[in-house]
Amino acid sequence: MNEELRGTIKTGLIAGIVTLSLGMIGILVAFNERFIVTDVVTLADLLLFGMAVAAGYLAANSLKQSSVVSKLLHGGLAGVLTGMPTFLLILLARSWEDIRSSFINVGPDLLDIVTLNNANEIMGGILLMVVFGVLGLVGVGIALLPERFRRPIFMGLTWSVGSGVMSDILSGILRPRLSTDTLRSLFGNTGLQPVPFTVLFVVLTAVFFWWQQGGQTRYHALRQNLTPSQQKNTRRISISLLVIFLFILPSLLGVYLSEIFNEVGRFVLMGLGLNIAIGLAGLLDLGYVTNFAVGAYIMALLTSSSEFGLDNPWSFWLAVPICILAAMFTGFILALPVLKMRGDYLAIATLGFGEIIRVLARSDALKPVIGGAQGILQIPAAQIGGFLSQTLGYVLNPINSFLERFELGILATNNNGEIVFGNPPQLYYLFILASLLMLFISRRLNNSRTGRRWMAIREDEDVAAAMGINTTNAKVLAFTLSAASGGLAGAIFAAKLGSIFPSSFELLISINVLALIIVGGLGSIPGVIVGAFALVGIPQLLSEFAEFRLLLYGIALIVMMLVRPEGLWPSEVHRREIHREGDDETAVPVSVKP
Repeated sequence: MNEELRGTIKTGLIAGIVTLSLGMIGILVAFNERFIVTDVVTLADLLLFGMAVAAGYLAANSLKQSSVVSKLLHGGLAGVLTGMPTFLLILLARSWEDIRSSFINVGPDLLDIVTLNNANEIMGGILLMVVFGVLGLVGVGIALLPERFRRPIFMGLTWSVGSGVMSDILSGILRPRLSTDTLRSLFGNTGLQPVPFTVLFVVLTAVFFWWQQGGQTRYHALRQNLTPSQQKNTRRISISLLVIFLFILPSLLGVYLSEIFNEVGRFVLMGLGLNIAIGLAGLLDLGYVTNFAVGAYIMALLTSSSEFGLDNPWSFWLAVPICILAAMFTGFILALPVLKMRGDYLAIATLGFGEIIRVLARSDALKPVIGGAQGILQIPAAQIGGFLSQTLGYVLNPINSFLERFELGILATNNNGEIVFGNPPQLYYLFILASLLMLFISRRLNNSRTGRRWMAIREDEDVAAAMGINTTNAKVLAFTLSAASGGLAGAIFAAKLGSIFPSSFELLISINVLALIIVGGLGSIPGVIVGAFALVGIPQLLSEFAEFRLLLYGIALIVMMLVRPEGLWPSEVHRREIHREGDDETAVPVSVKP
């Protein structure tokens, strides 16, 4: 058996084991309830048949110098082998009547999916392998396409499938603005109708093809031809349009989607803070939930009207700076014992700090102060009153009156002349303002001398010290400033819920924030936002798949490390470092003449 055939068999069997695993853990059955194309293609079909296409593509792509016929044979074999483990499962389920006692998800629903709804299960299994073999050939055809065609098709299909998966969200946004007949022509109960899906795919593919073939070049050439004043005016117009869009966005989203955006905003705030410690300074902090918890509890103690609050509770706006300072002080104190630690040792130490905070919050020792397991209740929502709310009302109310003609609106005052951040669309403005503030601060830090010191420490602490950088001060500053964003997120979180409990500050919070930074791109501010939407926003939108969220987190991290280790939107510095290391590993030595 030659090396190429061995690689094809390995690729097909790995794809088959992955397909079998998706079925046995229940993902295929759960995903079969959501259509991408109404009454035609489900999300389970995409996963099931997509594995065969991927196996054929990988098998053909590994044969660089082989003929087309050889690639077709290897791709078809890889597709058939992808269906082999599932076919063996069908045989096992047929002979083992009590299989569900050991494998609870191997039931009639799963067998219907993998046998293509064939009454004869054996024939259905054989048909599945035949279909997989054909799909393996499709994967070979994709591999044979020139890059200028393959990439636009892939991008167009990705965005079209994403639109189909999110169709219920899109229909909810468009329902107040389109007639019932128009909505029915676009969307089914779930998924896009076949004709709109096809049109969307063709249009998006054409757009990506145009962009790749010359649109991107012309766009950059047009930007370079602008004078500095024109570039500045263009930037100002773009920022103004973005701000206007962000302020009317809750009217487009509604209550449910606004709540999802609030969750994304909360993790963006924490991600921007942790990105300072990990992305810039290279300090692996697994106890970031500590800062989040301190901000939330300080806000509760200062503003709550319960027995744990003050006799004269503070307003939200007075308490926020104290929450931030308390979190920064906590970050400073926790940084002192770990200054000489690096890598895994630092991660374990910070993990221990996070667990200490969680245990203390639950303990009876601090129950008279912070309520223990019962938490702290009666935390008021953030609000603006008095002269400031009246001044803002003069500005906001006329704008609202104008936007209501288009079924839009922004934050407005109530009958008492107060601006209350109570429901999700109102809280959205609080999160967006806090996120914009932290974005500004993070950007300034990235481009400062301090940021460059942190990056030097991240690359090599010993070399940074040899260059004259005070690594102790830089690391303490990184931990302290990183904690500020977590404290702000915790303060808003407490005001949002109106009550806090120790269960809200588990280790998983730190893991989630770390994961979104890795997926988005270490050291990248846009990467934090993209990672938050990918790991927090999308699972919230697909709430019926919540039980698989942690599994999908793990899969996303593995895929990112293998396929795109620099992240979805990496910083330029990190991208150059990753590719430079890859180039060094594959570089061909050049002989030097004496």
